[in-house]
Amino acid sequence: MNESISNDVERFDAIVIGAGVAGLYFHYRLRKLGLSVRGFEAGSGVGGTWYWNRYPGARFDSESYSYGYSFSQEILDEWQWSEHFSGQPENERYLNFVADKFDLRRDIHFNARVASAVFDSVNRIWRVETESGERASARFLIQATGVLSAPYIPTIEGADHYRGETWHTSTWPRRAVDLSDKRVGVIGTGATAVQMITEISKNIGDLTVFQRTPNYCKPLFNSKITPEEQINIKASYPEMFARCNSTFGGFLHDFDERKVFDVSAEERTAFYEKTWNEKGFAFWLGCFSDILTDVAANETVAEFVRKKIRERVNDPEVAELLAPKCHPFGTKRQPMESGYYEAYNRENVHLIDLHKTPIERFTEKGLQTTDKEYEFDIVIYATGFDAVTGALTRIDIRGENGAVLKDRWHESPSAYLGMCTVGFPNMFITGGPHNSSSFCNIPRCLEQNVEWITDCIAYMQAHGHTRIEANQDAEDAWTDFVLKSADETLLTKVDNWFMGSNIPGKKRVFLNYVGGVPLFRERCDESAANGYAGFTLA
Repeated sequence: MNESISNDVERFDAIVIGAGVAGLYFHYRLRKLGLSVRGFEAGSGVGGTWYWNRYPGARFDSESYSYGYSFSQEILDEWQWSEHFSGQPENERYLNFVADKFDLRRDIHFNARVASAVFDSVNRIWRVETESGERASARFLIQATGVLSAPYIPTIEGADHYRGETWHTSTWPRRAVDLSDKRVGVIGTGATAVQMITEISKNIGDLTVFQRTPNYCKPLFNSKITPEEQINIKASYPEMFARCNSTFGGFLHDFDERKVFDVSAEERTAFYEKTWNEKGFAFWLGCFSDILTDVAANETVAEFVRKKIRERVNDPEVAELLAPKCHPFGTKRQPMESGYYEAYNRENVHLIDLHKTPIERFTEKGLQTTDKEYEFDIVIYATGFDAVTGALTRIDIRGENGAVLKDRWHESPSAYLGMCTVGFPNMFITGGPHNSSSFCNIPRCLEQNVEWITDCIAYMQAHGHTRIEANQDAEDAWTDFVLKSADETLLTKVDNWFMGSNIPGKKRVFLNYVGGVPLFRERCDESAANGYAGFTLA
């Protein structure tokens, strides 16, 4: 039962920030433990990523049936995915279905963006306040704020003078948007932009895309799920989830044990063709084992993709702009597409190379580059997110002795097992720095995070503990392991959001975890089996 500790502050056992995939599951699990919970969600509904990102073309790029929850047989039996890679409207409906199924909304306050969270060392509780002034306190503070949920909008001179509309892809208007007679500028060509550009280019007045970095995009090969496939999917869920738990990234695909040069050039090309024509991430995460560690090996697959791009784009100059040569294949998050390159074959779609003619400023009518002024009715920022840490450092989080999380993570963010950080007792994180879920089929890893954290809380209850904190030596050892593992790959050799390089002023350091899902689960299980070794419980 929650208890009032003052006239306007309610006391709970746990506060959960965020109502996406992890946040909803936390409510389900904590309620099962008999704990009182208050949830705060900035949006007006549940869904997290799938509530906010409603731009045209938004959809899964991991197979729908591998993305959904595995914890409830009822959900698996009752819900039927309509496509192999489901779109945003259906994904949002799914998460609402789960919330309805277990009555999860009743403990969540919506339109409630958390402004601050401060640890009270005397009473061993967290005091939380929203931007609107709502306050609550709890023994445990649980961050389910998401890996990619803090939108980044670059500072462009003159933005206030522009008379047209602007928005970030993650804040696409909820109203219907008709672009059929609009002049539209899109800044960015990452995974989100690839999905969006493909769709809006089909019915638009005129579209100009400003590209800084081209990407190695692969066909998604989406399709409707047939009745026969539906039967097979439902029958194979146990094997499917077991497979995801055993693969490097938590996907149905896993790396081939062979190395690129273990096979002949003919065999290699045949293998690339085979995986290229498979659904989803098969080509990226089901490729040869050394493509992310060996530059020469990587170049063979990179050139294979460049050739595919050139075959699909009519204008050779545009094709070369779209064919990446500035970074190895797979070292940025691979976009999945369903006609992206063909969009540039339309006469009303134009590609601008920002390296050659960078944007200088907004004008009243549009954007001025070093070459010319482009007039637009709408400018869309497809400029990504302040990944992994951004959603947390935008909250004023203060731990033991007033330690500020943003300051502590300024040079090198760290968290033991990616779930707890020194100086912030009783605070658990999902999708934080050096957590498996930041480089994973996210729901598969988030389920593991939620279950491990709630099992830890249950252990504390059973043993009379009211305080838990990561040990410095354990956190340092984990951070060292994660960073050394990353340095063995090509991922740290380029600028990407994995390194925080997309955010001006952000310290360049690897934010994710690339040791593989099985090893992460093993390390977490070892800690739990040894009374949560690596933590101090009091």
